[in-house]
Amino acid sequence: MFNFMLNRRRFMSQTAAIGGLAAASSFIGIKAGLAKDTAKVRMQLGWLASNGLLGEVAAIKKGFFEEEGVELEIVPGGPSVDGVAGVASGQSAIGQISSSPSVMLARSAGMPVKAFLSGYQKHPFTYFSLKTKPIREPKDMIGKTIATQPTAFILLRALLAKNGIAEDQVKMVNMGSDMNQLLTGQADAVTGWLTNVNALDVLGDNRVDMMLWDSGLQLYANVYYTTDDQIDKHSDVLERFTRAAAKGWGFVRENQEEAVEYLCEAYPILDKPSELRAVGPCVDFSFGDTTKAAGWGTMTRENWAAQIKAYADLKQFKGTVPAVDDVVNFSILEATIDARKQVG
Repeated sequence: MFNFMLNRRRFMSQTAAIGGLAAASSFIGIKAGLAKDTAKVRMQLGWLASNGLLGEVAAIKKGFFEEEGVELEIVPGGPSVDGVAGVASGQSAIGQISSSPSVMLARSAGMPVKAFLSGYQKHPFTYFSLKTKPIREPKDMIGKTIATQPTAFILLRALLAKNGIAEDQVKMVNMGSDMNQLLTGQADAVTGWLTNVNALDVLGDNRVDMMLWDSGLQLYANVYYTTDDQIDKHSDVLERFTRAAAKGWGFVRENQEEAVEYLCEAYPILDKPSELRAVGPCVDFSFGDTTKAAGWGTMTRENWAAQIKAYADLKQFKGTVPAVDDVVNFSILEATIDARKQVG
């Protein structure tokens, strides 16, 4: 899920292929629909459909997008889909990615993408340990074995650097998608998302959580992004999308069971009992003090600047270190603040 390493050569080859397809089919990311005032918008996911779509699915079901003149098509991703490249090349108008660093690394690699909303105000990525050997703060990692996904090693390195801990004081090992290494004693902590309730069930009440956000590395999750071209030419449609999505997520907060019904109806592969348990955490990550002040989907310049610095310090950028304005556009947030604050 943490697809932070982007391949520019692959992007260029996909762009050429998609360009040929666009020429043949006259496809445009945002275009006039059947009705005069309707815009067709494709949203590319960075992964498979999940509860990160609760608000959009509810907004479709309740007619909020229709009210804004938007016909939304949600395009699932997956392990073989480079969603950022698809959006950058114009195959989709907007995208949703699991974690904010993907956008800034893409920009550094030369892709013309920018974030314009953050669905989760705090990233759910968490280090899980057991009460018999708890890790409650970063200094507790010293001398311990931490298992994490290969693409999330950079998060652990950034966390250690942020807290002044030398990398050789912590043993880092690979893990898959389950928690077995923690249960068998092969690792003192494993990683995952707090919204993944099924994976966490095996740990039971013996679980200790240390969120990445609370430990000094404050990333955004479920980030919505688009291209410079879409912002320049179709900012009005992006604003309409934002107002409808905000209303959808506001509906989810107030009608959690009904929202889960809509999600499982749209994606029957999802497990309804699990989604009913997960919807509360999803709402908690989507709303909070920041949204009360600035509305659903808000982001801050200071937070993005800190993220860029953390990755630059670890020499993660293969190209030029981007500036905040290279990576984020705040105009959509500013134009929709009244509507977003109504559900904040």
